Amino acid sequence: MHFTSERLTLEQITPELARRILVRDEQAGDAWHPEYPFADELGPLGHLAQSEATASVFSMYLIREDRSGLAIGGLGFFGPPDDHGCVEFGYGLVESARGKGYATEAVSAALEFARANGARYAKADTAPDNLPSQRVLEKADLILTRRSTSAYYYERKL
Repeated sequence: MHFTSERLTLEQITPELARRILVRDEQAGDAWHPEYPFADELGPLGHLAQSEATASVFSMYLIREDRSGLAIGGLGFFGPPDDHGCVEFGYGLVESARGKGYATEAVSAALEFARANGARYAKADTAPDNLPSQRVLEKADLILTRRSTSAYYYERKL
């Protein structure tokens, strides 16, 4: 399963692929950036790796730059939509891919994908000092709904 945007392809991470990512068993065609995966993806990748099968389209995805074919980051849904139709997500790009509009492009494509698969709302949070991530969420039309000392919370109707 995958979906695309203008310059990116988001490829669903299967349990088998998650197992290989965790042990860095890169095979022909994987083309993972040396900085991928990120430390905060290891837990979710480990959970996915223990699954028998990918149960939902609301899972984890590699973000692949079409021009180079390189996997430059990840985007993950924290599960299927809740009883209100809300899906939560997170994302990250390797440093060399930042500042090119890729994160906004990936988030926008993921939200359209979520809407097409039944989600009615989306939410995400970011650290108060992560201004680039705040800009990404705002460019993807999410609205700041709440602030705490540890996170800023954003939401959007799909």
